[in-house]
Amino acid sequence: MGDASAEERWRDLDKLLARPGNIVSPIFEPSPQLRDELGEYVRVLVVGAGGLGCELLKDLALSGFKNLEVIDMDTIEVSNLNRQFLFRIHDVGKSKAEVAARRVMERVSGVNIVPHFCRIEDKDIEFYRDFNIIALGLDSIEARSYINSVACSFLEYDDDDNPCEETIKPLVDGGTEGFKGHARVIMPGVTPLKFPLCTLAETPRTAAHCIEYAHLIKWDEVHRGKTFDADNPEHMQWIYSEAFKRAELFGITGVTYSLTQGVVKNIIPAIASTNAIVSAACALEALKIATGCSKTLSNYLTLLGCLIIGLACDFLRESLTRYHILQVQRSRGLHTKVTEFVRDQSCLVCGPGTLIELDILVTLSELIELLGEHPKLQLSKPSITQQGKNLYMQAPPVLEELTRSNLPLPLFDLMGRAPRGIIHATGFANKNGKRTSCLRKLRVVFKGVVDEGAANVDMAGVPA
Repeated sequence: MGDASAEERWRDLDKLLARPGNIVSPIFEPSPQLRDELGEYVRVLVVGAGGLGCELLKDLALSGFKNLEVIDMDTIEVSNLNRQFLFRIHDVGKSKAEVAARRVMERVSGVNIVPHFCRIEDKDIEFYRDFNIIALGLDSIEARSYINSVACSFLEYDDDDNPCEETIKPLVDGGTEGFKGHARVIMPGVTPLKFPLCTLAETPRTAAHCIEYAHLIKWDEVHRGKTFDADNPEHMQWIYSEAFKRAELFGITGVTYSLTQGVVKNIIPAIASTNAIVSAACALEALKIATGCSKTLSNYLTLLGCLIIGLACDFLRESLTRYHILQVQRSRGLHTKVTEFVRDQSCLVCGPGTLIELDILVTLSELIELLGEHPKLQLSKPSITQQGKNLYMQAPPVLEELTRSNLPLPLFDLMGRAPRGIIHATGFANKNGKRTSCLRKLRVVFKGVVDEGAANVDMAGVPA
């Protein structure tokens, strides 16, 4: 590519980055060099290299991002080829991440994309710390929840319970289903997270919420130690029955056996044009975050676009399922809207929790007594965990016996002698005259300990 054609490619982006405006971010400083700085200094991780992930890689590369990485554990299948445009028939069986990275680098000069053919859980937390922005192109609630918790693990709060700006790891989340999609900007500690389990457990609003409750929560409560098998008809029927009961309890309609199979197995109909639109919105938000050229989305964009493809040409109708044909017939237009969701200040993932300052000699037993006397907590019989590790469990008896030996030990030692950290306490508290079970997040700071590694300490935490 010659110099003239290269400049022509970036003409519109340069105009956007070099001019002032009325809706720009307060941090925006227009400059002709901003595109070069964007390509040199900003690192973006794309999670997922499927239909949406392929579009994201292409759009980010064409938006001036040059330092990209992509992670995906899947290999290419024949069924992917109709919408995942970076793949060809001879790529079947190869890594999605590796092929997608190579194809984009072949088409967009100057961009460098590092692929990772593995599970997202295989990377340690420090891997994710190195990125300025994480863009999600996932089709799984579990994977989204994991990335949410990783981003929140970098979050720290000041003494006034305000998130420290330098510890906020921005997430740009996209999702599609048929002709519908969403794009969302998530700023841990500032905006709400994505599809938290508390929504499933407390206030379901859709049939999918009820199904995921039965799948992710109720199954483990009733069948402890028994692995759920999505291909077992009896297991699937049990999930459907429990989801139907819960939907009736909350006055929600739409729970069917086929929908239950689709939600549990992540059977999501995908259409290329929907992926392209949602990806464009996500890439634009990533550009806004990185440069400040405009204010970011506040904070949830939804797309209902049944007619985008449905009325484009007749032969497409033959390739769509009956479900999609009915959608096209019932919907008479394209609808998009932006909704600003409000963050729950008491969120156990990204909320500040309760700050407790302790001497390094305070034992776990003394902490438990302190929780009962603390005016904001008043927890009785609390069980204590840290990052999934049981420090002390009140029940069942076998766990109480296994963790009892920790009671006389200093909490400072049990927490790895870190100057600060997060623990979770599950116990009982009096609420409106009733004794109820509750979970509390505690930010523990040890007095007199030099905080040399504050940047490497989890100060938002992951629910135990």
